[in-house]
Amino acid sequence: MAPVVAALRESGDFRPLVVVSGQHRELLDQVLSVFDITPEHDLDIMQPEQSLADIVTRALAGLSTVLAERRPALVLVQGDAHTCFVGALAAYYHQIPIGHVEAGLRTDDKYQPFPEEMNRRLTSVLADLHFAPTVAARRNLLREGVAPARILVTGNTVIDALQAVVRRVPAHLPAAVPPLDGRRMLLVTTHRRENWGEPLRQIYLALLDLLQRFADVELVFSVHPNPVVRRTVEDVLAGHPRAHLIEPPDYAPWVHLMQRAHLILTDSGGIQEEAPALGKPVLVLRRVTERPEGVEAGTARLVGTDRARIVEEAARLLSDPSAYEAMARTRNPYGDGRAAERIVAALRYYFGRGAEPPAEFA
Repeated sequence: MAPVVAALRESGDFRPLVVVSGQHRELLDQVLSVFDITPEHDLDIMQPEQSLADIVTRALAGLSTVLAERRPALVLVQGDAHTCFVGALAAYYHQIPIGHVEAGLRTDDKYQPFPEEMNRRLTSVLADLHFAPTVAARRNLLREGVAPARILVTGNTVIDALQAVVRRVPAHLPAAVPPLDGRRMLLVTTHRRENWGEPLRQIYLALLDLLQRFADVELVFSVHPNPVVRRTVEDVLAGHPRAHLIEPPDYAPWVHLMQRAHLILTDSGGIQEEAPALGKPVLVLRRVTERPEGVEAGTARLVGTDRARIVEEAARLLSDPSAYEAMARTRNPYGDGRAAERIVAALRYYFGRGAEPPAEFA
């Protein structure tokens, strides 16, 4: 959402009011710093080991208070986190129009990813404006009965943010990452709830297999703060001399890590979009993805959580230069860095300040 906030500020037509939930405090604060955003309201909802129900109820109460006090002309929510759905629900309760950024992503399996798939479906039911990142996302919305006039294909704002960091933030890597000295970096993240338990263990055992098979590979693992993930990572990988378990970096160093990586393995959603923009093949550690465009384009491959499958696919890319180049040189299907510009133009049109809707991303 940061590029949208910046574009709204620059437009002269809108005054954005930023509300944050306080989830993942350290990650949130550094992103706000990178993009020079000071929230007007911080709900500070997080508590240790709280349940999904706790997050929903605390966020809904906090947002309802803010909306009752400030009465914005429209509420913009992004993505598929709980706060996206709760933001839309709170706006609906106050009869405020809703715009959904990154709308229309679907796996059609309500437990894959969990709980994000239902968060975004429920948000779509409530939203008045749907900013779909791709043509495929628009097709999903049309299939569900959303009026064509309420959908705009914008590209994804994550590409706007990525390009902004590459352009203006000096490159530096986290201190915990050692000099590569010609070795290849495998960059890894995992956090999906549906992978907790044995699936995560199988992923980490596959990474251990790859380290043993390829002596020129350094593994850099950005370890999610959730203790369920952290315990399993450390149990399997801690102590290996070429497995570097690091705290989640600030956004700018993370972008530079992706630039330096040879291959990225992740169960994240956004990284499936960022990696192609940087020319990096990505292996998706999930059974299904709501971002099929990368798979169809050839820049991403679904490998699931099976240990042997992960090793096979990663080893092929580490051993076969032609296979690697085929993925690395594929066109990024997720955006051109102008998504926020299109969203602001669409809002001008919605509020009667623009003569016609903006052209779409294709």
